[in-house]
Order: sequence, then C-alpha cells, then structure tokens
Amino acid sequence: MVKTDGTPVTVAELRQERRQGRWIVAAVIGVFLACAGAVLGAAVWMVDDVSSDLVDKEMTCCWEEGATPAWLSEQMGIRIPGSATDRRAGYKVGERYDSALLAFVMPSKAADAYTEQFVEEGTEMIGNHHPEEKDYRPAAAFGRLGLAEPETIVRGMRMTGLCRGDVDTPEGRHVQRCVDLFVHEFAPGTTRIYFRSTIEPSLTPPPASPGG
Repeated sequence: MVKTDGTPVTVAELRQERRQGRWIVAAVIGVFLACAGAVLGAAVWMVDDVSSDLVDKEMTCCWEEGATPAWLSEQMGIRIPGSATDRRAGYKVGERYDSALLAFVMPSKAADAYTEQFVEEGTEMIGNHHPEEKDYRPAAAFGRLGLAEPETIVRGMRMTGLCRGDVDTPEGRHVQRCVDLFVHEFAPGTTRIYFRSTIEPSLTPPPASPGG
C-alpha cells in the first residue's frame, strides 16, 4: 500500500490505523449501548410508575363508607361477641367479586373459645409457616383498616377457612359465606380476630352515618 504522495505505508502506520479503527468502532458501539440502556431504563421506569399507580388506585378505590361492623357481621354470618372491642370493617366493590373485611379484639381465652367454633371437628388451625413479604398487599387489604396484613404475621398467628355448612356448632351454623379466619395473639392475653370473605356483587351497604 502507498500513501497519496506515493510513499509506501509502513507496518507501524498500518497497525496504528487499525487500532484507531477499532477505537472508533468501540466508541460507536459504546454510544449505541448507552442509548439503548437509557431507553430501556426509561421504559422500565415508566412501566414501574404505571404499575405503582395501578396498585395505588386498586388499594384506595371502591371502598363503601357505610359498611359498619354490625352490617358486615350480619352479611357474613359472623356474630361478634359482646366482649369484642376495636371493631373494624371494610367492604370493597370489585368488577367480578366484592370483598368484606371484619376484625375485632378479644381477651385471648375468650377468643380461643370463640374461634374453636369455626374449626371442623378433628382439625385445628395452622400456623403461618409460609408468610408473605412485609409489603404484601392483597386487593382487599386490612391496611385499609389500619392493620397489618395477617398473611405477613408469623408469631402468634393461626389461621383456617370455612364455608357455610362446614362446621356444626352454633357459630359455624350461623356462617353465611366462605371466610378466611386469622387469629393473632399480638400481646400476651390479647388477640385480634380477622375475617375476610369474597362476595358476589349483590350487596349494597347502608349510607355512611353523619358521625362516620
């Protein structure tokens, strides 16, 4: 090979040109990868942002203000004992199914006697051996009631589920719908009881009272 002025190209010059060519190619590839990474990062951020917005809307949407503990107790067929305190309830309207939440606190001995009536003969409640992560948020979350999700609690947690006709006890015979039951002794001698039920969208809670 010769240069434009007719002088021969040396081996050293050829190697230098090749090295420069490689650097140019590498630079072009680097710029391309950087741009692709930026586009991908922006796309991921947008997807995460949209997903986060959808979760927020799902968490806050469609809760009925008039769903009192007394009303839900009647609809679910869950009789709240007179000794129960800190009664909380929530009713969420969904596209296919509604969700009902009911929770209250009782002395642990009374809570044990009460919840035993929701357990089939020959069986017992199980511990939460496979807890959900702390940020777990089901579609109908007890977080709406200011409570931790029972599925995330391990210590002092027991749980079971039943449907109408499963348990032949006074409380079991009163159950009108399938429910998940969680029992959590969150302090020595004090237990919180949680009920969650999925309901066909056929109920209309009463209007919220002026006092909340």
